[in-house]
Amino acid sequence: MSSSITPQLPLALRYPPDQRFDSFIAAPAAALEQLQALATQPRTDWIFLYGAAKTGKTHLALALCAAAEQGGKRAAFLPLIAAAGRLRDALDALDGNDVIALDGLERIAGNREDEVALFDFHNRAKAAGVNVLYTAQVAADELGLSLPDLRSRLQQCTRIVLSPLDDAARAEVLRDRAQRRGFAIDDAAIDWLLTRAERDLGTLIALLDKLDKASLAAQRRVTVPFLRKVIESNS
Repeated sequence: MSSSITPQLPLALRYPPDQRFDSFIAAPAAALEQLQALATQPRTDWIFLYGAAKTGKTHLALALCAAAEQGGKRAAFLPLIAAAGRLRDALDALDGNDVIALDGLERIAGNREDEVALFDFHNRAKAAGVNVLYTAQVAADELGLSLPDLRSRLQQCTRIVLSPLDDAARAEVLRDRAQRRGFAIDDAAIDWLLTRAERDLGTLIALLDKLDKASLAAQRRVTVPFLRKVIESNS
């Protein structure tokens, strides 16, 4: 990711409006306050955020960058899946930012060159007073890092653990996202959806987008019969 390109994009394009701190459901106690401080306050304790796939790590990383820019700081989000094998160049391109989110450390774990590049970045960013968020699917000591010094640095970060949502929280997410999109969905339709669709949030939100478009086109409220019709037409 090139910092010469990213700052020219409008905030809403870089960081989707659904992915903000105020739209994150069932965050661990004090987690949002810690992340907000990382986004806006200088030299705040760095954070290592981890949890299983699709628990909201990328959501919070993007929300961090959005909050930082709204506070007048320069922010950068780097998905490490896109930088694996060339991490040094990608990290060098982030120089000059105040807040940096590195998403998906498991993608570079075990690659010696990438680990050395991350270790060098960590030390350089710490000395420069940059605030950094790391995300991963597991804790730092479970990543399988080959560089002990890097593992030690990561273990010094404040840790936040995300857990999968239960059905009540998933329903709250769907209700919130529907409201933000400006369409109504019956509680019965949400219950029906949670018992018949894939339960991970990515799939549910993608389906919600389809329902939004179908509801707008048909000028209808999303009820169980309408929901069943949309799902059957896409199966």
